[in-house]
Amino acid sequence: MADFFERSLILHEQLRGKISVHNKLPVGSRDDLSLAYTPGVARPCEIIADDPQAAYKLTIKGNSVAVVTDGSAVLGLGDIGPLASLPVMEGKALLFREFAKIDAWPICLDTKDPDKIIETCRLIAPVFGGINLEDISAPRCFEIEEALQDLGIPVFHDDQHGTAIVLLAALINATKVIGKELKDITVVINGAGAAGTAIARLISGVGVDGGDIQPVGDVIICDSKGAISADRSDLNSAKQGLLEFSNKSGRSGTLKEVLKGANAFIGVSKGNIISAEDVKTMASDAIILAMANPTPEIMPDEAKKGGAAVIGTGRSDFPNQVNNVLVFPGIFRGALDARSPVISGAMKIAAAKALAGAVDEVSADQILPHPLDRTVAPEVAKQVRAAAKASMK
Repeated sequence: MADFFERSLILHEQLRGKISVHNKLPVGSRDDLSLAYTPGVARPCEIIADDPQAAYKLTIKGNSVAVVTDGSAVLGLGDIGPLASLPVMEGKALLFREFAKIDAWPICLDTKDPDKIIETCRLIAPVFGGINLEDISAPRCFEIEEALQDLGIPVFHDDQHGTAIVLLAALINATKVIGKELKDITVVINGAGAAGTAIARLISGVGVDGGDIQPVGDVIICDSKGAISADRSDLNSAKQGLLEFSNKSGRSGTLKEVLKGANAFIGVSKGNIISAEDVKTMASDAIILAMANPTPEIMPDEAKKGGAAVIGTGRSDFPNQVNNVLVFPGIFRGALDARSPVISGAMKIAAAKALAGAVDEVSADQILPHPLDRTVAPEVAKQVRAAAKASMK
């Protein structure tokens, strides 16, 4: 792991940034200059002034995404601020281009004020076909994303929904491995922040009108104090809202207590919080998806020792890497191609189904495609585009 850190530092120093702007046409003559800039450029400007939708065919708008962050919740690093988050946002932009041929720009904002972030997104929206919110801490990320759904272009907080879509795809295939259906399993999620909340909502079928995936039987969400349950008096409004669709069985207690008898564990929290002994208390053929990085909530060998049948992590050096790169390029590609104003629940379900279906032979060691599988993003885009167009009829 340390070797990756040092090699990455050297790479970043050599490159001085992982992305750059490249012109699509040469400027080698006065004629070229007159077409690309003045006086010829006046004509497309006039066309767009009369018909704003023409910007999609005359400018970069239709193939561009803003990657917007305040650097307050960078994976594995926490609140490091906008400038320190820039290498991550550059990486995100690189992956957009690499997997979906989308031009993306890092927009790192020096404010944590939700109103200012919302206002900034509104002010820059004319340039972009979509906005990918990234690494913004909860609960502000919920407020920001919700406020921007009327922008007329898709706004998507990948830490929430990208993670949730990949987890749903993983669960779809993991339940095939153990011979169960989603409706028959109980899932325990540790982590009640942006990712945990979005996962819980999606796998419970909340806000997925038009989707045709059955919800899981029950979801119990845990925070640092244990299960989010009706008998707790310390819940904020966001956590109280989770009880509208979760913990139908009314269980309470610590994470280790509510794990007993559960079919699946999803971790979006911190490393080494459960053990093989805890897995042994779960239902037979348990599913473990431990997402904390770089140290999962339980290491794969420890989960196997406890009898887990299917194990996934966020790491690339173990089977079943749960990686958002499997989703966000394709879902934005599909949304941009359909010119969808939002990314709907049906589009998220379509993405999860496409991702699950991209595994030819589902097994305990392969419930998701390899993150570098270049066939995944086009298939996700195709299904997302179809779902978007269906909802826009």
